[in-house]
Amino acid sequence: MKLLIFGASGLTGREMVEQALEQNHTVMAFVRTPEKFDIRHDSLKVAQGDITDYEKVERAVEGQEAVLSALGASNLLMRTPSLTEGMRNIVRAMEKTGVRRFVYESALGVSDSVADTRFPVRYFVIHVILGRAHADHEDKERIIKASSLDWIIVRPTQLVNKPRTGKYKAGVHIADSFPPGKIGERMSPSLCSNK
Repeated sequence: MKLLIFGASGLTGREMVEQALEQNHTVMAFVRTPEKFDIRHDSLKVAQGDITDYEKVERAVEGQEAVLSALGASNLLMRTPSLTEGMRNIVRAMEKTGVRRFVYESALGVSDSVADTRFPVRYFVIHVILGRAHADHEDKERIIKASSLDWIIVRPTQLVNKPRTGKYKAGVHIADSFPPGKIGERMSPSLCSNK
């Protein structure tokens, strides 16, 4: 399958690229600074661009079979309006070019998944620490849900840079454990889909 990955230079995006290549997909990684993206593979192309540049987004989307996004804030202390603008560009380009399949990595506690979190996470971590990043995710989720795309929103718990275990749990609503599940060690993501 031909996959386009936005946010490919981040930790999660790189993992998406590597796993997609391991599964013999043809991958295009959309990054702002190609010289900082050091993954090389015969089935990998790198597209340089900024998600706020609609023309570059559309050129990257054209001809793909599915699009994945690991776009997230680099600073949790402030809103990142460019991410919301970029999501509008991605959705618009997909609708225009007829690419239907979209997978977006959000976060547990966003939108209706806040009910799946435990008390300390809900009232302290989400509102105090992650409030701005979650507000950005909510804006992006609204754009996706209002689209005509075949979308899946994945809301993972804590992401850690550790080896994969191959043991994962996923569902529409999975109550968060305490301590929270960690992707890398174990996974308890909440899923949201229009299918």
